[in-house]
Amino acid sequence: MKISEVSSNLKDVSVEGTIVEISEPRTVNTRFGQKKVATALIEDETGKINLTLWEDQIEQAEEGKKIKLENAYVTEWQGKIQLNVGRKGTISIE
Repeated sequence: MKISEVSSNLKDVSVEGTIVEISEPRTVNTRFGQKKVATALIEDETGKINLTLWEDQIEQAEEGKKIKLENAYVTEWQGKIQLNVGRKGTISIE
């Protein structure tokens, strides 16, 4: 799937792109305790979208690297759609 085809509330999304930018990690309180979270901006030839990264995913990600998401899902946060990788999803970074 191309980034331009991603829309709100989709599930089982597979996307490939390049990491353009990664925000500074911040600590948030979750039902599982405090966790580190960051936002990565990824792009392909059709557009850009935010990706939520948690804990170890943040350490793996680097600007300029290729990224492949499988079984991701889409949510909306502050009026913008974003990709998320849950327990069933995978991230591959080259």
